[in-house]
Amino acid sequence: MRGYRYDEAMVAVDQYLDQAVLSNYEQVYIIHGKGTGALQKGVQNHLKQHKSVASYRNGMPSEGGFGVTVAELK
Repeated sequence: MRGYRYDEAMVAVDQYLDQAVLSNYEQVYIIHGKGTGALQKGVQNHLKQHKSVASYRNGMPSEGGFGVTVAELK
């Protein structure tokens, strides 16, 4: 998602989540980068409302820290 505008990023997130659900993934990693935090906040707000997402969290330091959001799928 790094370098994407908000609207482009949300389309890409939706496509990624749809593919992950069809592949029976239990969790996914969304790399949005650290930057100003605007894209991270937008991604996490989007995940909050997504029907396929059970929960999400910031990445652990070994996963990329605040530059990554980890989503648990339903």
